[in-house]
Amino acid sequence: MAIRAEGLTKGFGQGETFTLAVSDVSFEAYRGEMLFIVGPSGSGKTTMLSMVSGILRPDSGRVMIEGEDIWAMGEDALAHFRLHRIGFVFQDFHLFPRLTTAENVAIPLVIQRRDWGEALTEARRFLDIVGLGHRADIPPVKLSGGEQQRVAIARALIGQPDILVLDEPTASLDGDTGRNIIGFVRREVLNDKRCILIITHDARIFEFADRIMTMEDGRVTRIDQGGMAHVAHEGV
Repeated sequence: MAIRAEGLTKGFGQGETFTLAVSDVSFEAYRGEMLFIVGPSGSGKTTMLSMVSGILRPDSGRVMIEGEDIWAMGEDALAHFRLHRIGFVFQDFHLFPRLTTAENVAIPLVIQRRDWGEALTEARRFLDIVGLGHRADIPPVKLSGGEQQRVAIARALIGQPDILVLDEPTASLDGDTGRNIIGFVRREVLNDKRCILIITHDARIFEFADRIMTMEDGRVTRIDQGGMAHVAHEGV
């Protein structure tokens, strides 16, 4: 098991402005699994994953990663966890337009205080992995939306994280490109040591999920088998 969330609760504001964003959420996620988190806007998906990722401290509850409670860690240990164990792919890519594609991918290694030349060499290797080695020296603004998403994936992967979090990865992409990106993640990024969590509204990519967890009004309302579970079952 990669993740065990127990009773996660988080609210914002005070008095009449108080909003309970996540209420008593518990779930498990496993190595080698692609877990989709779905639900309407405002259902608590991003808040919940922010707590699981060590970004937002819960009001109550625990997040166990490989058996260790991350919110019992000190601040330095928690920062180390986020830097080395979690990879993030954001909806808007968050690529720096004045940097080359390779320089964007190298950023996590620079934050880890790796040598700049070594970081760029490693960045080029990861761009090769996502099929963009030939685009290493151009700025990301010259890339298509699908290519920018693959650069963001390469940047998230370069630190070799155990857990990869993708927030609406297909929101800015057309249907075919979105399916190609998630299919690529399924084939080339997921492995038996990595857990991938994906927030999405895009039903066109549900076929790639092992399980689909639905949230409404800050609670988990159901967890279903995804398309890949049916594929695995048919292959038995």
